[in-house]
Amino acid sequence: MTTTPVHLTRPDGKGLAAGTLGLWGSTVIGLASTAPVYSLVATLGYVVLAVGGQAPIAFVIAFIPMLLIAFAYRELNNAVPDCGTAFTWATKAFGPWVGWMGGWGVAIAGMIVLANLAQVGSVYFWALLGQEFEEQNDWRIIVVAVAFIAAMTWISWRGVEIGERIQNVLLGIQYLALIVFVIAALTQFFAGDAPAATPFSWEWLNPFAFGDWGGFVEAILLAIFIYWGWDTCLALNEETKDPKRIPGLAALLTCVLLLVTYVSVTIAAMMYAGIGEEGGGLGNPENADDFFLGIRDGLLGPWGWLLVVAVLISAVSSTQTTILPTARGTLAMGVYRALPAKFKDVHPDYRTPSFSTLVMGVVAIVYYVVMTTISDAILQDTILSLGLAIAFYYAITGYACVWYFRADLFRSARDFFFKGLFPLIGALMLTYAFIQSAIDMLAPDYSYYGTLLGVGSTFVVGIGALALGAVLMVVWFFFPRAKRFFRGESLNRDTPVLVPDDTSSLPRSIDGGI
Repeated sequence: MTTTPVHLTRPDGKGLAAGTLGLWGSTVIGLASTAPVYSLVATLGYVVLAVGGQAPIAFVIAFIPMLLIAFAYRELNNAVPDCGTAFTWATKAFGPWVGWMGGWGVAIAGMIVLANLAQVGSVYFWALLGQEFEEQNDWRIIVVAVAFIAAMTWISWRGVEIGERIQNVLLGIQYLALIVFVIAALTQFFAGDAPAATPFSWEWLNPFAFGDWGGFVEAILLAIFIYWGWDTCLALNEETKDPKRIPGLAALLTCVLLLVTYVSVTIAAMMYAGIGEEGGGLGNPENADDFFLGIRDGLLGPWGWLLVVAVLISAVSSTQTTILPTARGTLAMGVYRALPAKFKDVHPDYRTPSFSTLVMGVVAIVYYVVMTTISDAILQDTILSLGLAIAFYYAITGYACVWYFRADLFRSARDFFFKGLFPLIGALMLTYAFIQSAIDMLAPDYSYYGTLLGVGSTFVVGIGALALGAVLMVVWFFFPRAKRFFRGESLNRDTPVLVPDDTSSLPRSIDGGI
């Protein structure tokens, strides 16, 4: 099919700040996007409740589909280094309808988690000041959460380079806190001062020691969530010095570093606090929401506030990095006519997706305020349903990789494994995760709110959020600007990559980058 490619008014692709990030900066942003400290705090207790001492191996197994999908991202990015990632690649592989929904999956996941991260950051901000509230929708929590979203939106709008500099500092503080935690936990264990000293056991890393299939599946689904965010490296591909190589490598490095981080911290926490159901034990349901809270004073004494600061910084830094991929995804959708033309606007000086970034911030604020005002329980249910959106667009990307490279799969062993088998297995695993999660969410006792429309409210808001995307897609289909996209003219397999191969001739950013 002969098509007419999209023509831009700029010689530098979509106009983003090409050549700004190196491998280090890309990896830092990928790590920050996962919010490693907050992810551990919010997840570890529930994983222990599900599988007890098998928590470390649960994190290892959950890493597998992430790694397999990371291979898919790397291969697709090497061929098509486009900031639209899942949207662009799925459109090239399967056509406009699947591609649009892939882009929606990225956007809805970002919007939901932004609300959660901002609220967590606000709660810990007040906790640092010695203030605790009975209700999470207290107006003081809402005000500070909105301020965090606004501030991080401004940083994202201001430029990717300044954001990278800030993330270097914030991520450094997070890892400093985790290192202090591990050293303190192991020191007290070996000194005999740990409250529930539990010697390390290789059974913790035995994948065949799970006693209950339901608990195993629950733990894996929980653990998958804490790896999410590494794909931010790929969404910034057009602003990376080597857009075909560095983003994929940074994504793989991010996944491996997260694996080492999560497993080492989990083992240290279990050796120090044990998995008992009382006191500071990780198996105590009262500690499930925040295991730091249960052990920080006994572990660090007057320095326990360091862990509070780490969670606060983790949530706030991830707020900023979460805006980056969603804004660039909608920028690409605007460029290729999958959204109104305004979404393709790029700031002439900062070279960021100006309109998309601001819209992301405003929508996140409105969503958070409205949902919190109506019912904090509904807001929490949307967060519980986040895994559906994540599994949805990751799986689409895995399948897109296999189909896009289908003619290459038997050219070499490398192509067969990295472009075919690995992405396919990862996509199938995430498809199962999506289906199993949806089934679990049908139960009212899975949700904070309870029953909605006769089933669990988490299922309704999770599936409903994806269904809303389908409705919006159909509505956009009837707009004149959308015709070329849905006819497969503005973006298809043959559409040229809108990224300059040579960044040396591009103008320098106002922050001194290329």
